[in-house]
Amino acid sequence: MNPYIPHTERDIEAMLRAVGLPDVEALFSDIPEEVRRRFRPLGLPPRDEIWVSRYIAGLAERSTGRRLIPFLGAGLYDHYVPPLVGHILARSEFYTAYTPYQAEISQGTLTWMFEFQTMVCELTGLEVANASMYDGATALSEAVYMARRATGGSTVLVPKSLHPHVREVLATYAWAAGLRLVDVPYDEAGQIQLGEIPADTCALIVQEPNFFGVIEDLSGLKERLGKAFLIVYVNPIALGVLEPPGKFGADVVVGEGQVLGLPLSFGGPLLGLFATRMEHLRRMPGRISGRTVDAEGKEGYVMALQTREQHIRREEATSNICTNSALCALAATVYLGALGPEGLRRIALLSMERAHALAARVFALPGFRPAFRGPFLYEFAVACADAQASVERLRRHGIAVAGPALLRKCGVDNAFLVAVTEKRTPEELELFVRALAGKE
Repeated sequence: MNPYIPHTERDIEAMLRAVGLPDVEALFSDIPEEVRRRFRPLGLPPRDEIWVSRYIAGLAERSTGRRLIPFLGAGLYDHYVPPLVGHILARSEFYTAYTPYQAEISQGTLTWMFEFQTMVCELTGLEVANASMYDGATALSEAVYMARRATGGSTVLVPKSLHPHVREVLATYAWAAGLRLVDVPYDEAGQIQLGEIPADTCALIVQEPNFFGVIEDLSGLKERLGKAFLIVYVNPIALGVLEPPGKFGADVVVGEGQVLGLPLSFGGPLLGLFATRMEHLRRMPGRISGRTVDAEGKEGYVMALQTREQHIRREEATSNICTNSALCALAATVYLGALGPEGLRRIALLSMERAHALAARVFALPGFRPAFRGPFLYEFAVACADAQASVERLRRHGIAVAGPALLRKCGVDNAFLVAVTEKRTPEELELFVRALAGKE
């Protein structure tokens, strides 16, 4: 990070003279006066560092969510991040420019990118992966663009059980490209109910597990689609125990990689995963690190493919994505490398065990029932007579869950979402049940 160096009065005067303006306020003259009137001063008063540190800590203490126990899920999850991840990220060997333009001085970056790609391929059961994207939602949207390029179709089948925020991002991309989004309903189990497939379909999207936490059955879907793509949007922790989507014929697997060694951090930064089949390599967005040998036969790594418009002719670019989420992808690489396949499986099983134990106790309480009867991993939807009142009662006891407003966007009334990761303790599960039951 670059140090902050403020401009001196002399610097400011010189810049204003260069652009022919009398003062700094004149720089904002193009902004309408009614907008400028809403401006308020930003920043802190000029005080010493100790005062500023205490002031900022005080503001943080006032945050209403600071001491809540997160049973929140809905796309972002409170998994344990081993200290090893932060330690490796802070090592000077990984300090580099954001883009490894010169392979000869970027071998460390290119090496971990290659390892990251390899791990994503192993998780998804596909043949090639890129070096990451901005987040899961944009990765999914780029996958739809790729499906359109490959098939020529203009209709995308989107399940009502897809995360509503992800769908909003997809809808923006679709509007810009003239794509038509068609809803796919879900059944009583909470799983997709695929009906007739329009002739101009370019892709079917399936979230695994879906927004309700329900595990989808991917078998037979690709066979029904013909040339249209099967795009699976995954939680990569779930792939520690579920079969890779590639085994079910998925053409593209994307996902949100926040669960792989990244803290919640108020919702970001995030990490997009993207994998596909080798035949679609040149249609894939982003960048790919490759392993090769030099003229002397020594192994080395290069940027094998960058199909963005800064590098190739604009009409041949697959995307205008400018970079991969390099630091976040490095964190995921360290996390997966530290855990290994068995460690990842253990995290998924621990989360699943604790989630099912809590669900059994919640659904034994009068007035609470599963919103869906489909199998779930470590997130589930709870239906009741007054979901908002239940959410507020939990919050008064220091527990946070995803409230009914989010579920209503998917057509589910009076329900809330509960996610249980390996971090939730037996004492916290007990507190959850007692709070929901109204026991002080």
